[in-house]
Amino acid sequence: MADEKNIATEEEGEEEEGGGSKKKLFIIIGAAVLLLVIAGGAAVFLLGGESAEDGVVEEGEPMYHEFEPTFVVNLAPGSDSRMLQVAIEIMARTPSVIDTLVANDPMIRHHILVLLEGKKSGEIMDAKGREALQKSIHDMLAGKLKELNEPGEIKGVYFTQFVMQ
Repeated sequence: MADEKNIATEEEGEEEEGGGSKKKLFIIIGAAVLLLVIAGGAAVFLLGGESAEDGVVEEGEPMYHEFEPTFVVNLAPGSDSRMLQVAIEIMARTPSVIDTLVANDPMIRHHILVLLEGKKSGEIMDAKGREALQKSIHDMLAGKLKELNEPGEIKGVYFTQFVMQ
């Protein structure tokens, strides 16, 4: 009988150990799953959800880039006015667009200067002509951003100073 009690006690001890092992296993598996979920959430947060490569660009508040110094150009021959001084600001809603404009400022300024120098004063004297010039600058900048693989876009081109002499 004593042997039966010892055997029964040993079997109960093994069952308790087995139950404890199963609990530990469930806790370890649960912790691992929780860790994976947290790591996945952190990855999505840090990578910004959808990427610009997917064709989705997050847009925020308007941001402006002012080209400094102002543009001063000789107008095309045959104009009433011979010189144009214009200050230009670009509006975008994507920080990377502004960063791209700043990083490529010399190239962008060159193309704007070439565009401005090709105008005659009569073409840009009235509001329609200035709007056409804004559109020309906008289209040229959009093309340059595309060449530079920038997924964002220019939302506006503004003249903050416009003087012809």
